[in-house]
Amino acid sequence: MHYAVPRIFYRAGVLGRLYTDICAVNGWPRLLRALPSALRPPTLRRLLGRVPRGLPRDRITAFSSFGLEYARRRAAGGNRAEGTAVHLWAGRTFCELILRHDLDGVSGVYTFNSAGLELLRHARERGLLCVMEQTIAPAGVEDELLAAECTAFPDWQPPRGGDVHRAEFADRERAEWECADLVVCGSEFVRSGIAESGAPVRRCVVVPYGLDAGTSVHGRQEPGRRLRVLVGGAVCLRKGAPYVLGAACAAKALAEFRWCGKVALLPTASSRLGQHVDLRGPVARSEMAEHYAWADVFLLPSICEGSATVCYEALAAGLPVITTPNAGSVVRDGIDGFVVPIRDGEAIAQKLELLARDHERLAWMSANAIARSREYTLEKYGERLLAAIAKGQPRASGKMLSAQPF
Repeated sequence: MHYAVPRIFYRAGVLGRLYTDICAVNGWPRLLRALPSALRPPTLRRLLGRVPRGLPRDRITAFSSFGLEYARRRAAGGNRAEGTAVHLWAGRTFCELILRHDLDGVSGVYTFNSAGLELLRHARERGLLCVMEQTIAPAGVEDELLAAECTAFPDWQPPRGGDVHRAEFADRERAEWECADLVVCGSEFVRSGIAESGAPVRRCVVVPYGLDAGTSVHGRQEPGRRLRVLVGGAVCLRKGAPYVLGAACAAKALAEFRWCGKVALLPTASSRLGQHVDLRGPVARSEMAEHYAWADVFLLPSICEGSATVCYEALAAGLPVITTPNAGSVVRDGIDGFVVPIRDGEAIAQKLELLARDHERLAWMSANAIARSREYTLEKYGERLLAAIAKGQPRASGKMLSAQPF
C-alpha cells in the first residue's frame, strides 16, 4: 500500500515515527535520484519509487544497509526453503534494529505479518497498543491452495520442494496474532483464512484499502479493434497464470492480452503463455499508468491474495475488473466488474466476450468502476482504519510507531 498507514497516521497527527528498511528519501538512496532516467535499471526505478509522500524526513528512520542486504540475500536464495529462511531473518532483524531505538513517546505500534513479532512482544510487555496487519491469507491457507496448483500444473513453475522453515513462518504469524490487540485484514478472505487456521478472530477487523486520487482514466474502446485485457502482478501460479492462458486462447478472436509483472514460470510454460499474452516483465509503479490507459478491462484471477492493490488501481483507472473471491477485492459482481470462481478460465472468457460484444455495458461498468474507486481513496481508507482502531481498542490514543517492512 505504498506507506499508506504512516501517511494516514501523520495526517491524523498520531505518527510518532516510521521505521522502514529502505526508501528513496533517506540515507544514501536519495543520492541516486540524481541519475538520469535513461541510466536507471528497473531495480533502481522501483527503489526510487519508494517515497513516503507527505512525510517529513525527520519522522523517517530507514535501515538502508539492511534493506540492501535483504535484497542481496533474496537474489542469492536458490530454492523455496532458502527464500523463507531469508524472509524470517529479515523479519527478526528488522525488529531488532527498531528495538535499538528509543520507543518512548509512543502509545502503540503498527506492524505487518511476519515482520513484527519481536516488536509486538516488546510493546505488549510495556502496555502499549499492539496492532498488526495481515496482508495476505495465512501461510497454511496459501500453501494448501498453491499445492493444488502445483499438482495440477507441474510443468509451470520450479518444484516447490520441501521447505523446512515454512512451519516456523506459520508459527511466527500465529504468534503475532496472539500478541496483537487488533488484527487488521484487508478483506474477508484474509479474515476467514485466519479463522480456518484455528486462531480466534474476535480481534480481527476487515478494513479494505484505498489509494491516492488521480489515477489516469483510460479512453473508450474504439470500434473495430479487439478488447484490450491487462493483467498485473507476478506471472505465476498464485496469480492464476494457467487460467489467463485458457481465457486468452478461448477469447483470442475478441481480445488481446498484456501482462505487467516479473515472470516466475519455467521457460516452456512462459513460452506457451507468451504466444497468447504480451509478457512485459517487471514494470515500475510510476510507469503503470500508461498500461492502465491502454486497457479496456483488468483481469486478476488470483488463487490467493490479501486485497490486491492492482484491483483498486484498475477501478480508479476506469477499468472493469474480472477477478476471484480469493483476490479480496471490492469489486461488485455485475456492476463494476465480475467475480468468477477460482480456476475457471472458461468463466473469464465468457465475461470477456460479453464485454467485447456489448460496448454499452463496458462503458457503464467503466463509469461504475470510477464511482466505486471514489469510495476507496486514501482519505476514506484512513477514516476506516482509524475508526476500526478506535472501536476495537478504545484505549488507543497518542502517537503510533509504524513499522513498514520490505
